[in-house]
Amino acid sequence: MASARVTEAGGIITVTIEREAKRNAINPEVTRTLWDAVRALAARDDLRCLVITAVGAYFTAGIDILAAAQAREAASSAPAEQQPGWAYRRDYRDHHLLYDEMEAIEKPVILAAQGICLGAGVEMALSCDFRFCTPSAEWGLPEVSLGVIPGSGGTSRLTRIVGPAWAKYLTMTGERIGAERAHAIGLVHEIFPAETFQADVAAFARRLVELPAEAVGLAKLAVDLATDVTDRSAQRHVDRLINTTLTGSQTYRDRLKAFASRRRRGEGKDQSATDEHS
Repeated sequence: MASARVTEAGGIITVTIEREAKRNAINPEVTRTLWDAVRALAARDDLRCLVITAVGAYFTAGIDILAAAQAREAASSAPAEQQPGWAYRRDYRDHHLLYDEMEAIEKPVILAAQGICLGAGVEMALSCDFRFCTPSAEWGLPEVSLGVIPGSGGTSRLTRIVGPAWAKYLTMTGERIGAERAHAIGLVHEIFPAETFQADVAAFARRLVELPAEAVGLAKLAVDLATDVTDRSAQRHVDRLINTTLTGSQTYRDRLKAFASRRRRGEGKDQSATDEHS
């Protein structure tokens, strides 16, 4: 049985991890499937959003360490512990590049944790644009108990998203936090009921797909730039450059025309959102 499956519908590509017997631990096959989905999202105009989810009590328990070691041994004549450091870093880089691409691609990526999310699962989540979970979900970075750190974004991205205080709590102690606390510190955007979880995530993804793709992608880029750029005036230049392009597009003109028509008819809950361009 495959470790993960890929489905497509309505512009949304979904990867579902299916290794319940192994607590959905991320093995090389899961990594390859994720890479295939990310590359498809990047290359195809008909795909507008990626959703990553799983089945069972765990979203993932993290990297399948034994499977990774076996894969390295299969590709080499030496046991994993005797292989040179560069070989380990080469395989490690594959995960780094995967998460980097999820973060960089100008399309929305959603992680939907239906259960416990640990280790590399948290690091993957941090590279996604939106993170959802059920009330029973737990989040944790247990790497410190093995004498290492979460080195695939578990320190850098986590600090950027939740701040140094909670980043230290999670990375230095290995403690888990529940869904409510994860939501409170900004690690999770929404907690959906378990009974309707997949439907709620799918509905959110469909709303994203219905929005102008260029504007969504550039909004993602602008936010990431604002996070990285310390010069506030430089970021204002970025905002102006992006909107110069967007307000000159046919999509914007069409939507502005439709908005003006609705306002004339007195429709819409909030007619002030685009007044500055009216």
